[in-house]
Amino acid sequence: MEVFLVKSCISEKKRKIYLLSGITFWILFWWVMSIFVGEKLFLPSPFTVIKTMLFLLGEKEFWSDISFSAVRVIISYGLSFVLALAFGVVGGCYEKVDILLSPLVKAMRSIPVASIVILVLLWVKSRNLSLVVSFLVVFPLLYESVLSGMRNTDSLLLEAADNYGIKGYRRLRYIYLPSLFPYLENGIKSSLGLCWKSAMAAEVIGLPSHSIGSRLYEAKVYLDTPSLFAWTVAIVLLAVVFEKLAFLLFSLVKKRVMK
Repeated sequence: MEVFLVKSCISEKKRKIYLLSGITFWILFWWVMSIFVGEKLFLPSPFTVIKTMLFLLGEKEFWSDISFSAVRVIISYGLSFVLALAFGVVGGCYEKVDILLSPLVKAMRSIPVASIVILVLLWVKSRNLSLVVSFLVVFPLLYESVLSGMRNTDSLLLEAADNYGIKGYRRLRYIYLPSLFPYLENGIKSSLGLCWKSAMAAEVIGLPSHSIGSRLYEAKVYLDTPSLFAWTVAIVLLAVVFEKLAFLLFSLVKKRVMK
């Protein structure tokens, strides 16, 4: 309990300072290790990776590859979110629906990403492989988050709603959604990064043209480790930007609904 209280007392300004310090520490650690290894084939220095990344930024192919992969991740995540929210709400209200979906959701969550990629590749063109794979990986997480929020709604509020005849949209907005938001927020946090990971894994295996995954594979084949690191850094930065935008949109929707 004491540890929790200490953490909660850290101001936002100090938290940002600590975060920046942490990032600086690990970059310095990376730099020291690259000097110790002494071979960029195995571990290029941060300066080499930055130089490579600046070179990539000047290429048109870099931006087309980024656009190709990012568009599919956004579509996949948006579709996963909408369907998980819809099915989760229905499953939370009607247990029979949840029982029907439960085996499928558990199977989707248990199957390794590599197996999903290979199976999906039998039916889907490599160009759209990352879209389908990301959906299959992310949907179970979001669905279970929505379902948990629905199941943990205050029973006293539901009883009061029954007494006052509050049903339908009003019941969903004023009773279920306030309970749902914290669980949905946790689900978003855990699934955003996973969406990018699964998409990149699908692209590396499927090798669609003009994608980030194909560039990662090319860098590996030609032993171009600096490019491999540069593309990896680009993926991390894209995932961070994607997360910030997703939570900004989520907070705007939450604020509007909670009015």
